[in-house]
Amino acid sequence: MKKACKRGGKLLLIALFILGTLQMDMVVPDAKAVTQAEIDDLRDNAGALEDQKADLEDQLASLENDMSRVLEQIALLDQQSDVIREEIANTEALITNYETLIEQTQQELALAQQREAEQYEIFLQQVRKMEEDGSISYWSVLFNATDFADLLGRLDATSEVMEYNQTVISNLEATQQEVSDKQAELEATLAETEATRAELESQRQELEDQQADAQALSEQIELGMDEYEEALAAVEAEEDRVWEEIRRKEAELAASLPAATVGGYAWPLRTARRITSNYGWRTHPIKGTQSFHSGVDIGGVGYTSDILAAKDGVVLEATYSSAYGYYIVISHGSGNSTMYAHMSQGTFRVSVGDYVTQGQVIGTTGSTGLSTGPHLHYEIRENGSTIDPKPYLPGYIQAW
Repeated sequence: MKKACKRGGKLLLIALFILGTLQMDMVVPDAKAVTQAEIDDLRDNAGALEDQKADLEDQLASLENDMSRVLEQIALLDQQSDVIREEIANTEALITNYETLIEQTQQELALAQQREAEQYEIFLQQVRKMEEDGSISYWSVLFNATDFADLLGRLDATSEVMEYNQTVISNLEATQQEVSDKQAELEATLAETEATRAELESQRQELEDQQADAQALSEQIELGMDEYEEALAAVEAEEDRVWEEIRRKEAELAASLPAATVGGYAWPLRTARRITSNYGWRTHPIKGTQSFHSGVDIGGVGYTSDILAAKDGVVLEATYSSAYGYYIVISHGSGNSTMYAHMSQGTFRVSVGDYVTQGQVIGTTGSTGLSTGPHLHYEIRENGSTIDPKPYLPGYIQAW
């Protein structure tokens, strides 16, 4: 019996050494590990954005029946779209983190399952050895177990084996619990990911609805309904204010810029060539009154088309107006400038004071401000006055 104990003790030491070596070799690298704290931060940010959106909704509700303040409604709708875009970006980041966490957990689960199998095999080898040496008389009991859980239950009643192998058995039980915990963690993360994907689709639909609401308001103003007469006047006043500010800044900048050259403009878009609204005086389709369109509208774009600088110059404006939405003005010197209006929220690639070169991407098309759909409003001014951009847009397609 003493001889058997000595052999069992040696086997136990060997088994523990092997188990320790296996565990050291199976550490999961954490260089790119995602932590629960990072996921919690994204969740907290999502809550803050939801509160911000709710505040804007309250402001919109207070203006809903005030026709004279329709431009404020459009501006608030654009702000809400900004917040929803931030929500979408936040949710996409959350899904990316969940996917990384799932991959990490799957790796950890696979390693735990492998470690469980190897520990189990070491234990069986030790028990076989002890049986061969005649140190136990429970071989038939142990190896009639139907599975690992059944085996552990049988071991509870096998005191002699427990005496020699308690450490190995404890390691096996701990590893089995680890496997169970990892499986539960993986299932929970998979469920969270699916719920977050559904949330993302809901946010994308909400953004589409928000953009449709803003466009509907713009269409009502364009139709010239009597209730919107004050709003129409406000649009004209806003456009005048924008260009008065641009002229002031151009005068300040003039001394530092070279003399402008006439012409030399490039297309402000890579592929779109369809002009949907002409430059100059046009008759309103409902009221029959005349209004002046100071640029051209280039259609056939969505919310993702790059806008390009038509000439070299300095960014004079990169801001928001309820009439023009998000817009950029580039000064080319001596009263020569170009405007790019109704851009998508948060897509400015340049800032005021930046020097840009012809063809450089400055932003993305959209439908912000007083706009009835995605397009680029493009203006050229020479000597401070607007000119028809069409002669500098070779190959354009006329849509009227």
